[in-house]
Amino acid sequence: MRTSPNRLIATIFGAVYLLVGVVGFFVTSGIGFFATEGANLIIFAVNPLHNIIHLAIGAALLYAGMNSTVLSKTINTTVGAVYLLVGILGLFLVGSALNIIALNGADNVLHLASAVVLLGIGLSQDKVPATTARAHV
Repeated sequence: MRTSPNRLIATIFGAVYLLVGVVGFFVTSGIGFFATEGANLIIFAVNPLHNIIHLAIGAALLYAGMNSTVLSKTINTTVGAVYLLVGILGLFLVGSALNIIALNGADNVLHLASAVVLLGIGLSQDKVPATTARAHV
């Protein structure tokens, strides 16, 4: 893990998102599962669905980080792309009935920042060397 930026980032982000998912349940008691207005976890709005999503993403990242560089690179890139999409869509969902994961402005900034880091590391680090075809003699 020490020599792979993808494994390191996947492990760190995975642990943080798992922790956020667990702690989120302590602040969302009494909040509807799909509530469009969530409870605040510091400055981030969460509801039970949002917590479950954090747990799933955290588990995927942590599992990848603890297993292999190739898996970490794939999961970092995939989660980064999803967070980019959520960050952009979230700009339009805040305050609407479609906001079933209780996004707020701080969530959108965090999702976009996570996307930049995960995509940046996933796409630029741990390059697999290209294999060269040998000419048949």
